[in-house]
Amino acid sequence: MSSPVGAAAIAQHVIARDRIAAHLPACVADAAPLDALIVFAVPDDASDTAAFSARFGFGLEDCANTIIVKFKKAGGEHHAALVSLGSRRLDVNGAVKAALGAQRLSFAKREDATEKTGMAFGGITAYGLPADWPVLVDAAVLTRDQVVMGAGVREAKLLLDPQLLASLPNVTVLPLTLDETAATPAVSPPR
Repeated sequence: MSSPVGAAAIAQHVIARDRIAAHLPACVADAAPLDALIVFAVPDDASDTAAFSARFGFGLEDCANTIIVKFKKAGGEHHAALVSLGSRRLDVNGAVKAALGAQRLSFAKREDATEKTGMAFGGITAYGLPADWPVLVDAAVLTRDQVVMGAGVREAKLLLDPQLLASLPNVTVLPLTLDETAATPAVSPPR
């Protein structure tokens, strides 16, 4: 559950249900279960995970990031989304590569990620992605009571029960990360 400081900090920024669609990209508004989550406004300078956490009082373990990767498999180039907690590091060359069956894997460039998703970089979310993309959700995300994640724009966030993510099409839930305090090396996405 979010901290009392975090819950109080977002209370004054909650966007009314009848105004949510005006604040989100159409692809997100159409795909997200808006009646089951809270959408709230954030200033652009507090959109990145660390800045958001510091300003609104949510721990990094309650912030879920959606990262776009591109990978080569069976002679073609593909994209996928990875959802992981801000307190953990993606095991890109191990767990992620194996889960995708990728021959090569890299983080999508900013321009590529925004063009293919129709969302703002730094606000990309698991909701509203292209239907043929795999969405890999780290199992640690589903252990949280609530998570905050991007809303497709930098000026809003979603607060939701992470179990909602498991019901998205093309979702696979599996261990993809290591705790940031783990001694085993892993790769973090570029900031």
